[in-house]
Amino acid sequence: MKTLRHLRLRVSARTFAVAAMAFATSAALAAAGNMGLINSKAIKPGSVVVLNALLPAPIATPTVSVTTPVADVLDFSGIELPKVADKLDVKSLLKPAWDTGAVAPSGKPDVVGAFRFVCNASHLAYDDPIVYPGKPGAAHLHQFFGNTGANASSTYESLRSSGDSTCTSILNRSSYWMPAMMDGKGGVVIPDFMSVYYKRLPPNDPECQRMGKACVAIPRGLRFVFGHDMTKVNEAPDFTLWFNCDGPTGKSGHFKDIVEAAVGCPAGNRLGATINAPECWNGKDLDSPDHRSHMAYATFGDWGYLRCPKTHPYVIPTFTLSSWYTVDANLDRSGTWTEKTSTWYLSSDRMPGMPASRPGSTFHSDWFGAWDDDILDMWHKNCIDKLLNCTAGDLGNGLMMKESRPLTYNSNPRVVPVPRG
Repeated sequence: MKTLRHLRLRVSARTFAVAAMAFATSAALAAAGNMGLINSKAIKPGSVVVLNALLPAPIATPTVSVTTPVADVLDFSGIELPKVADKLDVKSLLKPAWDTGAVAPSGKPDVVGAFRFVCNASHLAYDDPIVYPGKPGAAHLHQFFGNTGANASSTYESLRSSGDSTCTSILNRSSYWMPAMMDGKGGVVIPDFMSVYYKRLPPNDPECQRMGKACVAIPRGLRFVFGHDMTKVNEAPDFTLWFNCDGPTGKSGHFKDIVEAAVGCPAGNRLGATINAPECWNGKDLDSPDHRSHMAYATFGDWGYLRCPKTHPYVIPTFTLSSWYTVDANLDRSGTWTEKTSTWYLSSDRMPGMPASRPGSTFHSDWFGAWDDDILDMWHKNCIDKLLNCTAGDLGNGLMMKESRPLTYNSNPRVVPVPRG
């Protein structure tokens, strides 16, 4: 794998393995090309596991020498939001990586640096602080991950200075949310877990300048919506989102919606919803009127290599979210669907005053960054910039984030009543 064309194909075809199976057993690590891929079938419904018990300590490798990249001379200080004092004692929230201080292994032969961790579900709310700021109850029902205090009134300042986190550590107070999974019987299916996988080329890779102007860090205060655009009659690009099934009797694949994925996903397996965030930033805005236009996806086009639009020349670490749900008998597996079919669907698939959409066809997500500045800098400069393979919150410098709470891989309760709006 020496080109970005190969990188896109690999990410698209194997993001399930990379993002969703990255935290279950060490058996597939070698076979996955040192990418940290792990067979999630080892985690059976009904079990509770702790992340650190599942991942082997990585072998220490020499620090990769990085020459001064173009990104180091760029200055976005006039665009980023001011730093916020979070009153967190960062040192007390870190520990030696894998209890030994081992440096994360190289990500080669892959061409991107990787930073991964797992989130448990946080809370449900009819809020969207990006699309409907200051308007509680204005959105469809969302499943939130990350910052436990995220609500309609959340700002960068409030996220940075308050709330705990369900994403490994309070040092990541970012908020991630997506439409809630409804079971068609008056319940909300709570995800067992969500895996998060940040990735980007090192800034000294020549492909950064061919892909755009430079590979840069995530700017402080960035937020956006991605996936299906409910304001337009269109489909999100195929490589940005899909559904999957994982389990002892499940059939895995890249399925366009819940209806297709359900056919080979009997009760007791897991249904997965995976979505890729855009990687191209315009370098000017932290948000935009439609909450999307300041970001874009890189494409191959007629030129034959992955390239950002000229209007969005800065490549930031993109990320993949994969949310996993234990399947029950309420998921229709016929492979056919009408508006009268009783089955699982996303809250955005059935909106008041609108015809019902095919289950899963409106899949999208929101992200509001609120990382601790020191931690954001650590995983950028080590995991990403040095092309390391960092898992479980390993920061690539011999340190890793302590878990704020034990991570679990089976939601309890698994289904809750639909909350009142």
